[in-house]
Amino acid sequence: MQQWITELLTSLGWPNEHITLGVSLSSVVGLLIIAILSHYVTKSRVIAVVEKLVLRSKNQWDDLLLKHQVFERFVLLIPLFILLVFLPSVLDDLPDVLTPLLIIVKVVITFQIARCMCALLDVIQSVYRAKAKTRYVPLNATIQLIKLAIYLVATILSISTIIDRSPVYLLSGLGALTAVLLLVFQDTIKGLVASIQISANKMVAPGDWIELPQYGADGDVLEIGLNTVKVQNFDRTVTTVPTYALISGSFKNWRDMFNSGGRRIKRAIYIDISSVKFYQQEELAKLKDIRLLTNYLAQKEQEIAQEVQGINPDEPAINQRKLTNIGTFRVYIETYLKQHPKVHQQMTCMVRQLAPSATGLPLELYFFSNDQNWVNYEAIQADIFDHIYAIAPEFGIRIFQHPTGHDWKTK
Repeated sequence: MQQWITELLTSLGWPNEHITLGVSLSSVVGLLIIAILSHYVTKSRVIAVVEKLVLRSKNQWDDLLLKHQVFERFVLLIPLFILLVFLPSVLDDLPDVLTPLLIIVKVVITFQIARCMCALLDVIQSVYRAKAKTRYVPLNATIQLIKLAIYLVATILSISTIIDRSPVYLLSGLGALTAVLLLVFQDTIKGLVASIQISANKMVAPGDWIELPQYGADGDVLEIGLNTVKVQNFDRTVTTVPTYALISGSFKNWRDMFNSGGRRIKRAIYIDISSVKFYQQEELAKLKDIRLLTNYLAQKEQEIAQEVQGINPDEPAINQRKLTNIGTFRVYIETYLKQHPKVHQQMTCMVRQLAPSATGLPLELYFFSNDQNWVNYEAIQADIFDHIYAIAPEFGIRIFQHPTGHDWKTK
């Protein structure tokens, strides 16, 4: 090949001192064309056949090889190795040109091999995600650490190739740079420690709902990495939080709420204190038609009847025991909750009075729904309080609210 190019250049009248350079350059151009053609043929023909075989296969791991471009990255090594093998024979007459070109090719090959290894790690991670029985041992941080180590080794090998020294020579000088390395990789080291603690203590896992108000994060964990944790908020935005922040500060994890089977509802209604009163007999008679109060009223009537035995019937009403509308209303709500199909009956369920304030007498409902789904949870909560607000007037109860234009109207 070189002999033919030499004869061609001589016939074209090239000076003898330039023929060697012309032959070398022509050979390099020809070698580059061969390398490019080899990559094109391999990618367009071989890879196409491999893709068809993969698509026909029922295995999932080979689909992941395509997804993470493993074949494409390995194919890039073919033209690089062609250059590495044939450049010395092409440029043997130009050592000053050959040496830097070989260094460049070796460095590119080193980093391309590193990219291939990282692609294989991505495949391993995807297979683990699909088949892992537990969410609490994520491989993200470990995979990222291995990738960092791979690129660090590739960098050391490349530098040793450039300066023509053994990698051991470079490693021997790292001791003096320990402080600098610790400063440069301090976030990585802290992230690694945090990832180990998070995994070992099962503090958080992908899919958990967490709250970190200091970072504006409130949503589901998408990914736990070596340096960052991605949280998808409920408005579909994504907040990135430093991994170390999960162990250096506090955060709320709602995982146990979902595992428990119940979701807490804690809300108060405010009663107008001026509407609180004792019931008269005729009012109690109307309440007996309410099924949820039948047993309660019968029990209270029996207790009151036993207490009034031997008491002078002319005794002032203030000295007699009577039922209040607020107490009866509280019992009604509690009974209503305990028979509601959407209230978790194995968890705390109560209605209690809180300290009165300028906004009235708070009557707090504390219970758990048996459906943790957000949409269903809000619907259950709204349905229960709709009923309570609507039935309050039947007990002579007025719900407190600040005066509005409607309240000032005169008839």
